[in-house]
Amino acid sequence: MWVLMPRNQITSGFFRIQMLLALSLSALAALTLGQFTGQSAGESPLLPIGTGRILCGILAGIAYVGSIAWTLDRRKMGTACIFGVAGLSAAILLLSSISRGEIETAVGLLTLASEIATSLLLGGAVAGMLLGHWYLTAPTMSISPLGRVNVCFGSAAILRLVASLAGLLFAWPNLVGGTPAMWLVLRWAAGIGGPLVLAVMVWRILKYRNTQAATGVLFVGVIVTFIGELSATLVSRELHVPL
Repeated sequence: MWVLMPRNQITSGFFRIQMLLALSLSALAALTLGQFTGQSAGESPLLPIGTGRILCGILAGIAYVGSIAWTLDRRKMGTACIFGVAGLSAAILLLSSISRGEIETAVGLLTLASEIATSLLLGGAVAGMLLGHWYLTAPTMSISPLGRVNVCFGSAAILRLVASLAGLLFAWPNLVGGTPAMWLVLRWAAGIGGPLVLAVMVWRILKYRNTQAATGVLFVGVIVTFIGELSATLVSRELHVPL
């Protein structure tokens, strides 16, 4: 989302705080990587856990340098750090989410598409909500960045819909009833339908230039997105298909 934002219209302080958040999440990822894998026993991810932890440490270092660059308003260096964080984190995410035996299978490719869609959807919701709050600090800032992030959020929800629908076709024979079906209903209602509706609501609210109301709706978007993705994780672990 940082890459897609019109950064020249956003004050430097916003990205300074974002970089500090990325630093914290990178450190958390380094500590927990490999502990919550959804792969079957005997399968190993393309990215070894030890290497992944080292890359997460490097990612934290880039985020730290980025926080300094944005604090000093060095936008070129800060932008380079943004692309560094985006590229390295995407590589870690994708390489650690698929095993060597899945790379050439349809489910493996679907897993990669699902991870991308999930990261875009979560990123759109969280970055949009935090950007909306930033208008309290910079009230004269253009609303164009918030509008663009919301468009990205809605587009990510559509991409997530397509990826989830493809996964549903694979998992349909095992969804006769019971617990998976119950979680799947919550996954679609909150995690896909919710973001789509909320993105439309934010789009209409921004026509009146009401950033506070739009931020409140995006805050709800963060909640329903996390509920949907957590529900999808539970179902995917049981059915071994990304949903």
